[in-house]
Amino acid sequence: MATSRLSDSTLEHFATVLQRRREELLHLMHANDEALGQVRESLSEGTNDDEHDPEGPTMSDEWSKLTGLQAEGVTELRELDAALERISNHEFGMCASCGTAIGRPRLEARPYTTLCIDCARKAETH
Repeated sequence: MATSRLSDSTLEHFATVLQRRREELLHLMHANDEALGQVRESLSEGTNDDEHDPEGPTMSDEWSKLTGLQAEGVTELRELDAALERISNHEFGMCASCGTAIGRPRLEARPYTTLCIDCARKAETH
């Protein structure tokens, strides 16, 4: 198994970045949960018929938006946790496809990535 070519201080940096994003994401997901609860309550009461309101989104639209955000949050949370696990296993920063080091600029832009830029481009075209 390939070992990370990143220094301990670099790994600590990315662990901090990932953990901060994880905490931020959990906060956002909690707020979305609360908003979903409010929408669910409004829909179950049946008194808030906004389906014909030309001024704003319907409750159904709001529900769809919030559930989509939650699903995206769950996916990102899994990616963050997997990246933190790779740091623990000293596998962080290595391309899962070709085994080369992932460039630091790419890691800064997308710290939970598993592919170097070349492999990511190849994956997008297939």
